[in-house]
Amino acid sequence: MLSNKSKYEKYKPKKRFGQNFLVDDNIARKIVKSLDIVEHDTVIEIGPGQGALTKHLIAEAKRFLAVEIDIKAAEELKNKGYNVIIKDFLQFDLEEDIPQEFRGGEIKFIGNIPYNITSGILFKLLDSKVKIKSCVMMIQKEVAERLVAKVNTKQYGILAVQFQAIANVKQLFNVLPTAFFPKPDVVSSVIRITFGDNEIKISNISVFKEFVRSAFSKRRKTLKNSLKDFFEKYELNINDYQFDFTRRAESLTIKEFADFSNILTDKIKLS
Repeated sequence: MLSNKSKYEKYKPKKRFGQNFLVDDNIARKIVKSLDIVEHDTVIEIGPGQGALTKHLIAEAKRFLAVEIDIKAAEELKNKGYNVIIKDFLQFDLEEDIPQEFRGGEIKFIGNIPYNITSGILFKLLDSKVKIKSCVMMIQKEVAERLVAKVNTKQYGILAVQFQAIANVKQLFNVLPTAFFPKPDVVSSVIRITFGDNEIKISNISVFKEFVRSAFSKRRKTLKNSLKDFFEKYELNINDYQFDFTRRAESLTIKEFADFSNILTDKIKLS
């Protein structure tokens, strides 16, 4: 049994917030170290909870901000002198809600992410207009494996293609349920996503994302079937393109997705 478990038991983790408090301090240190914080970084922690990561982050980051939905947890962190905004991160505006004093320099995100909102947070960061350097997050191992999945595997899908097309995604290490209170039913993984480290050219990110989503919309069907609505929406004739549409989406490499979406972008009349 972890020696500091009793410290967290009195807080009664709230199921509605998907709270599983990290109680292994060695793991907490390892996660923070993985963010590679340097002097001018702005570090934003998603859902600090009882501050397992926070206490190590403030020792490394000169500009630190946390976003926490749990009012009680946020107030306790504020009482310790931490900069905390009480808000649901999914409703947090990355352009408007970041205080002026935390702007400038590289922005890095970190957090032990509740399993039930992992995809929402990932896509929020992916779609952000604010320039993000990197993020380190602890998520469900199954989702981590989907993020780093390779072509022609069952895990390969929208998450893998969209993230790997514009970022370097790495699964760092796994974390067992015994590191949390209460213990989750699944194994977790810590991932690092570094933006701007990919050389794949994408002419229009919106078209690319829509194209990828459409391709995987009927992943057991051929591309001719799954992309039918996409081509009809933009009044494109699928027969005009020399491509093997009998293939399925999971067989396309990320570069193939990008190259084909670039060709289509040149033909689409964007408003």
